[in-house]
Amino acid sequence: MSDDGRAMLSRSMEKLVAAGAAGVQVRVHDADGDWTGSAGVAELGRPDPVPAGGRFRIGSVTKPFAAAVVLMLCGQGELALDDPVRRYLPQWGLEDAVTVRTVLMHISGLANYSGDNRPDGSSEPGVFPAPGPEYVQRLETSYPPEELIRFGLTRERRCVPGAGFAYSNTNYLLVQLIIEKITGTSYADQIRHRITRPLGMRDTLVPVERTDIPGPHAHGYLAYRQAGELTVVDVTRSSPTWYGAAGSVISTTADLDLFLYALVSGQVLDPPRLAEMLTFVPPPPGPGVSAGLFRKDFQDGRTAVGHFGNVPGFMCFLYGTTDGAARMVLSATRGAVDRSDPVAVKAFLAATDEAVTDCFSALRVPHAG
Repeated sequence: MSDDGRAMLSRSMEKLVAAGAAGVQVRVHDADGDWTGSAGVAELGRPDPVPAGGRFRIGSVTKPFAAAVVLMLCGQGELALDDPVRRYLPQWGLEDAVTVRTVLMHISGLANYSGDNRPDGSSEPGVFPAPGPEYVQRLETSYPPEELIRFGLTRERRCVPGAGFAYSNTNYLLVQLIIEKITGTSYADQIRHRITRPLGMRDTLVPVERTDIPGPHAHGYLAYRQAGELTVVDVTRSSPTWYGAAGSVISTTADLDLFLYALVSGQVLDPPRLAEMLTFVPPPPGPGVSAGLFRKDFQDGRTAVGHFGNVPGFMCFLYGTTDGAARMVLSATRGAVDRSDPVAVKAFLAATDEAVTDCFSALRVPHAG
């Protein structure tokens, strides 16, 4: 990366901190090699910077890990993507049109147990309480996946299966249970056995019950109004059962960079399964979704594949070219962003989008890919 590119990313990270992030870390790889930079602090009220090799919660960037496990099982003949989910999980009474493929691609139409956005732009709350004291108290409460799935299935369908896209964590809890039904072990064990250990991702954790983040890490925060006063609470500790295979993984920017390269370069999946993960609907030139990844169009005609993630206090973005030659990871922690202030929220989201765009735009990529 050029000196101008590094300077641009440093400015973008500082702008994101000014907009409300507590800490930000970026790792990029391009024709010039690797570069890692950070801004902000690891913990509000303390001067320590974001640790260079520190861990973050990666939220829904967990989904490509879970999808890769399913595709491996498919390659072994344990399942087929067009199998009805009810072949493995008959207890939910889902129709045949809800297939393994539709849940992997968020085209099943199932509502999101953790909340949805309505067509008019308003929010529909999920199973968890609204941000506030009860929300914080329950962050370390364990939720069985069956309870969360059951809640999601009580909500109105977003569309007919296969007829439209509706992002839903409910899909990936079903993926979790399919993995566990077929293998007889936890989804966490399968991710460790098939992906993180073989790739040497030593700083990546797939917790099942543990609520803390061990080792050097960044702290995430939740800000909300109570009696008119802004309250900022450390929400670093939380139960992985809130999201399971939809969002529980803890990792570092270096490990995620390793994972993305290994994934797109064919070190994780065999050629037919990798082709499945890199086939997007709708196909190019528009953005699209595959069985585990999203396709994102950046400026200058550059295209990337990857995923994004948000869980309480944390957010993560992972994108790269399909040949793995250029990659970016951005992990950040939320600070004192007042969720009740639409101007502050809009500014934070705009600064986040700018930082992600700058990360990919700064990469020296010989060819769009």
